[in-house]
Amino acid sequence: MIALPEAVQRLADAVHRAGPDDLASLASQVSADLGALGMTVYLVDYAQTAFTPFAPPGSPPGELVAIDGTLAGQSYGTGTIQHAAIGGVYHVWAPLVDGAERLGVLYTVTAAAPDAVALTAYGTVAALLAEILVTRRRYGDAIERARRRLPMQLAAEIIWTQLPPLTFASRDVAVSAVLEPCYDVGGDAFDYAINDGVLHVAMFDAVGHGIAASATTSLALNAYRNARRLGLDLADTYRSIDKWVAAQHPDSFLTALLGELDTRTGVYRRISAGHPGELLLRDDVLVHLLPAPTAMPLGLGQLTDPIPDITETVLRPGDNLLLYTDGVVEARTAAGEFFGIERLAAFVARALADHHSTAETMRRLVHAILEHQHEQLQDDATAALLTFRPATA
Repeated sequence: MIALPEAVQRLADAVHRAGPDDLASLASQVSADLGALGMTVYLVDYAQTAFTPFAPPGSPPGELVAIDGTLAGQSYGTGTIQHAAIGGVYHVWAPLVDGAERLGVLYTVTAAAPDAVALTAYGTVAALLAEILVTRRRYGDAIERARRRLPMQLAAEIIWTQLPPLTFASRDVAVSAVLEPCYDVGGDAFDYAINDGVLHVAMFDAVGHGIAASATTSLALNAYRNARRLGLDLADTYRSIDKWVAAQHPDSFLTALLGELDTRTGVYRRISAGHPGELLLRDDVLVHLLPAPTAMPLGLGQLTDPIPDITETVLRPGDNLLLYTDGVVEARTAAGEFFGIERLAAFVARALADHHSTAETMRRLVHAILEHQHEQLQDDATAALLTFRPATA
C-alpha cells in the first residue's frame, strides 16, 4: 500500500534535522511508506559517466551503474521515469533533479508492476529527495565523496567550490555547462545569474594550469560577481576585473566572455576579451561565429584603449549560443587532428535536432571531446550552451 502523505511528511521533517549522512537511510525508510522492497539514491559522478549508490556510513561501496546504455541513464538523460521487470521484480528509476540541476537517479524495487499512482509517488519522492540533497550537501562531505571516483586536485577543488550549479533553466532561458578534466581543471570557470529579466553569463580561461591559474581565475570570477552586484555595466565590469587581475597577478592574464541577454527582447550584448567567439545556432544550423576578440584579455587591458568594444546580436526564439574555451576546439588526436569548430558545431546541432536537453547535449559533447583526444586533454576544456526560449514566443 502506498502512503504518499506519510512519505512526504517524513521527507519534510528531514529537511530540518537530517544530515548528509542520513539521506541513504532516509530513502530506505521512505520505501516502506510506499510499499516498495527497497529504495536507493544513486548520485552522478563528476565525469557524468556513471552513478554511484549513496550508502549509509560504514557500508561497503556498492556497484556503479553506467549512464550510457542503461535504464538509469535513460531516466537521467530524458528526465523521465523508467521501469522494467527483471528477475521477478520491478525496477524503477526516477530522475533526481533540483530545478534543472541533474543530481542522479532514485532506484526503487517493487514486487508488483507500478501503476500510474505508484509512478507519480516515486516521482514526487525523487523530487523531494533532490531538494534535500541540495540543501544538506553544504553541511558535510558525504555527498561530495560519493560523487568522486578519483582524487580531486586542489586547483580543481578551488574552482568547483565557486561554480554555480552546472544547469539552470527559467521560463525564458536555459544554460548548462561542462568542465574537463573534471578532477584536474585549473584555469577555466563559468558563471551566470538572472536579474530583472537579464541573464548574465561569463566564461574565463586563465593562462597556465594548476594553483596559479586557479588563483587568477578565482579572483576574476569574484571580481565579476562583485561588479555585477554593484550594478556596473559591461564596460565597467570588464575594466574592474582587468584592474584587479593586473594588480594582484601582474604576470598572468585571462581570456573571457562577458555577456548579457535581455530575455524580453532577445538582445545579447557581449565583450570577447581575447576569447573565442560564441557559435550561434538557429534551427539546428550554425549561423555564424560572433566577432572575437573585441578587447584585450583581462589583466592586459591597460595596454590599449581602456574602453572595450561591445557587440550586439538579436536572438530569435529557439536560438542557441555555445560558449567555449580554446581547449574544446584544440583537443586533438594522436595524429594532430583538431576537434575544430566545424565538428563542434555539427555535434551540438545534431544533438539539438535529436531533441536532447541542454544539459544532456553538453554531457554528450564533453565525452565526444574526450574520446577525440583519447581521454587525455592537453588543456582545460569548458563549454556552456545557452538556449533562448521565451515563454511569450
